[in-house]
Amino acid sequence: MILALALALAVADPAPAAPAPAPADSPAPAVSLSEAGRAIAAGRLDQAKDMLGVAVAAGARGEPVDRLLADLALARGDNEPALALYRALLAANPDDSLLLQRGGIAALRLGRLAEATVLLDRATRTPGAGWRAWNARGAAADLQGRWDEADAAYAQAAELAPGRAEIANNQGWSMMLRGRWAEALADFERAAAIDPGLRHLANNLELARAAVAAGLPPRTAGEGDEAYAARLNDAGVVAAASGQRQRAEAAFAQAIELKSRWYARAAENLAALGGGK
Repeated sequence: MILALALALAVADPAPAAPAPAPADSPAPAVSLSEAGRAIAAGRLDQAKDMLGVAVAAGARGEPVDRLLADLALARGDNEPALALYRALLAANPDDSLLLQRGGIAALRLGRLAEATVLLDRATRTPGAGWRAWNARGAAADLQGRWDEADAAYAQAAELAPGRAEIANNQGWSMMLRGRWAEALADFERAAAIDPGLRHLANNLELARAAVAAGLPPRTAGEGDEAYAARLNDAGVVAAASGQRQRAEAAFAQAIELKSRWYARAAENLAALGGGK
């Protein structure tokens, strides 16, 4: 299989922001909106969608509904409509930390790094910015190769929430992108000690262990994604030719993660090993 190295971006809060109360003559929509928010936070997304439909049919309108629609879209991975809704909400609430954070995460998932960075910078400047905003800000920095910014953001996230596996996972992901294999493995193992069931973590651990065991080349100072992905791909080709399957798989998988022009070539090489899924 392709060993997918992946970020853990926490998007759901323990409890969503409370929707504004509905008018006194329409109690049913208010109850439905509150329950829909709890369903989104708990991951019961189909139930939340049905509840929102009931609330809208009963007359619920405006910002409380739009907030929940945005949160539902984000939780379902429908990032384009989520981002559009968050943008509209931010026009009226430009300093809302939660809207900035979630809009930034939606933009980050869509690969709109400049917009994500702006939104997450604004989110982390608001009073009481939470660990999720800082964790996402670190991911945005990593995707731009801004390692110092990433380290600072993850450190702040870890200070706010030292027991979150998502932060340790992302720190490992950051180290992998830099070719610092042993540090990446230590971070992933720390994440696994907190939450072994975290999505993507098992694959991240597998790749890091393979990289450490195989002795893949480290990233050199100032080396860009293109050059490093090319060297990793070359290392994989050499390893495959000499029968070092584990080393080849680790090299090709890491080259794929760099998302450069080497993506297709490394993916083809990995599939040729029988590693395609």
